[in-house]
Formats: sequence, C-alpha cells, structure tokens
Amino acid sequence: MKMTTLKQITAALAFASLSSMALAAANPLSVHILDLQSGQPTAGVTVTLEQKNSEGWQQLGSGVTNAQGRIAAMYPVDAPMQAGDYRIVFKTGEHYARLKQETFFPEIPVQFHVKKTDQHYHIPLLLSPFGFSTYRGN
Repeated sequence: MKMTTLKQITAALAFASLSSMALAAANPLSVHILDLQSGQPTAGVTVTLEQKNSEGWQQLGSGVTNAQGRIAAMYPVDAPMQAGDYRIVFKTGEHYARLKQETFFPEIPVQFHVKKTDQHYHIPLLLSPFGFSTYRGN
C-alpha cells in the first residue's frame, strides 16, 4: 500500500470519528448496548424514543444500533429537547430471535425524566438473555 493511500485512509477515519462525535455532541440523547455474555457491543437492535403527553406515549423517533452498539442521535434532530418524561424501548426480542436464542425480555422499556434540557443524556444497556442493567451515562 502506498503511503499516500494510507494517509487518505487515516484522514478518512479521523474525519468519520469527528463527524460522529459532532453529531453526538449536537444531539441531547444517545444509547449504547453491550452484551454481558460476550462483552461485545450489540449491533442491529431497534430502539424507539417516546415522550409522555396528556394522551399517553408519543413516539418521537427510532433507530438501529450500529456495529459499536450505539445510536449517537436518538432525539429528533430538528427539535430542542423538552423537559418531561421519556421512554426508550430496546427491542431485544428481535435481536435474540436472530440469534435463535431464548430471552425473558422481548422489550426493555427505560423510562426517565429530563429536567435540565441543556445536558446530554446517555442511556447504556448491559444486556443478557435473562437480565439487564441500565444507568445514566455521559
């Protein structure tokens, strides 16, 4: 491989990383799923975001975790985050069905409250077929 090609690849990777970080920094909500059995990121999981209003839960968006098990921008890009109650729903049953593996949790809803709209909210999910854990990350 020529040195010029290597420099181009390195520059492209650096740019892609910076673009991803800029998107994450601009978006107030991100998620991440790690598989506790393998210690690896969990790719290909559909995740939805809902906001509670006077009529119940309204879906704001959805995404699919990437190869690193992440969705960097869960909140709608064209809207500022509002204070209130939200729910992330991890569609884990689909993931385990693809693996032909039994699971006790076909969906994992995580409800949370946003008070400070100028902060970034990160919700990691540590996942196994018969248990999970989550917390507010950064």
